[in-house]
Amino acid sequence: MIICKTPREIDIMREAGRIVAQTHQELKKYVAPGITTKELDLIAEEYIRKHGAEASFKGYNGFQGSICASVNNELVHGIPGGRVLNEGDIISIDIGAKLNGYHGDSAWTYPVGEIGEDTKRLLDVTEKSLFQGLQEAKPGERLTNISHAIQTYVETNGFSVVREYVGHGIGQELHEDPQIPHFGPPGRGPILKPGMVLCIEPMVNAGKRYVSTLSDNWTVVTVDGKMCAHFEHTIAITETGYEILTQP
Repeated sequence: MIICKTPREIDIMREAGRIVAQTHQELKKYVAPGITTKELDLIAEEYIRKHGAEASFKGYNGFQGSICASVNNELVHGIPGGRVLNEGDIISIDIGAKLNGYHGDSAWTYPVGEIGEDTKRLLDVTEKSLFQGLQEAKPGERLTNISHAIQTYVETNGFSVVREYVGHGIGQELHEDPQIPHFGPPGRGPILKPGMVLCIEPMVNAGKRYVSTLSDNWTVVTVDGKMCAHFEHTIAITETGYEILTQP
């Protein structure tokens, strides 16, 4: 069941989303060669708590970190630990914050120092695919118009869209209906309505689309070992279009 939020609920989620966005801005200052993913995790948790929220991911289904920190060919759900970032790496950081019972959720992929031109292009295309999808986020439109726009943009640029992991609704629960694939034909799925709050999060591989999960039962990696990227915003459907909730 898709739960449409009231204006009051969206106000709370806008504030939760702002904390998520500001946590990203804070972490971006520290993403550099020599830092560990655990250090980034501790910085994020302290920042989120300082601003009156709690980390949505901490303890979620047993997850150990406050953020997901996924490096290079790690797509999502990377567990923060002793891994040291090196020049030329990329890191996808997924952050959730819960405030007054409601969640905000956003992921971004960052370069570590100087990265190669092919990797820059992967990040650029993945980020732009998110906004291609958001152009279709309008009341009265079908959900998979977003999916189709993302897939078309990604594949036109020579990359692959992951199928196994999708976007989702969000609210008092971190993951709510509907599920939002980033691939597929347009004109399907539920009709978008004002008050729906959705996480759109294309996950894109430089090589083939296939992924697998490591023995830690969390970290998802590309099967071919090539780089991947992940960009996500939480949005609310409005009377005229959409509003990004996860921005400063």
